[in-house]
Amino acid sequence: MSATSATSAEAPAEVLPDRDVVAGLDAALRSRVQQRGVDPQREADVVRQLAHQVVREHDDRSLTGAVDPVADREALVRYLVAHVSGFGPLQPFLDDPVVEEVWINEPSRVFVARDGRHELTPVVLSAAQVMELVKRMLATSGRRIDISQPFVDALLPGGHRLHVVLDGITRGFTAVNIRKFVVKAAHLDDLVALGSLPAPAAAFLRASVAAGLNVLVSGGTQAGKTTMLNALAAAIPGGQRVISVEEVFELDFRQTGLAVGPCRTRERQTHSPV
Repeated sequence: MSATSATSAEAPAEVLPDRDVVAGLDAALRSRVQQRGVDPQREADVVRQLAHQVVREHDDRSLTGAVDPVADREALVRYLVAHVSGFGPLQPFLDDPVVEEVWINEPSRVFVARDGRHELTPVVLSAAQVMELVKRMLATSGRRIDISQPFVDALLPGGHRLHVVLDGITRGFTAVNIRKFVVKAAHLDDLVALGSLPAPAAAFLRASVAAGLNVLVSGGTQAGKTTMLNALAAAIPGGQRVISVEEVFELDFRQTGLAVGPCRTRERQTHSPV
């Protein structure tokens, strides 16, 4: 989770009210979400509607002079939804289709990767904020992290893969990595069209899969291993049964005869890893 030759990533230019106004609107939105029994992560569209209501009501009050008007309603709504329903200051990067990866080397150093290039963002967090984000990310995954299990891999909404290592295993901070699920190629022909794979190599791999040969896919981070595996899986002839064992579900199989099973980590002393 380290980065070299990093450049600085520009943050989206958004105009927000002062901190007290934002905090008040955030509290109002959270209260409304709780009152209506809305699941903020599973019902983000409802949260967005409520955020629009809260901001609109604030602007209506500004007509009386009781409060200052909001300069950019949409920016404020995005901010509120990100902090109530999403992953706070990291949400804009998750929403950005160009960003491939987000990682926190330490709270004051948040990086993203665009087109394979590492960029240092202006986002600065506290250690408490990092842990709050981790807890929120794990809330819907069924996974946990604590001193007895200081590593965790989980799947976020949208198919993004989360990896966290607790403070104590890393040096002085909790390290977080999010690999976004970005589909650029679903078939071997797509890789050829992108210039990532020569046509003869694609034909060879397609024939190898059809013949049932063993194919080992290996490479470094962001090398395209998952993309290649998905492209190879798409070349599996129809009618064959496919069995996949994954620690975190990432592969996108389209075959009808499919059995997918997860690896089980040692979460309790009574359970053995699988």
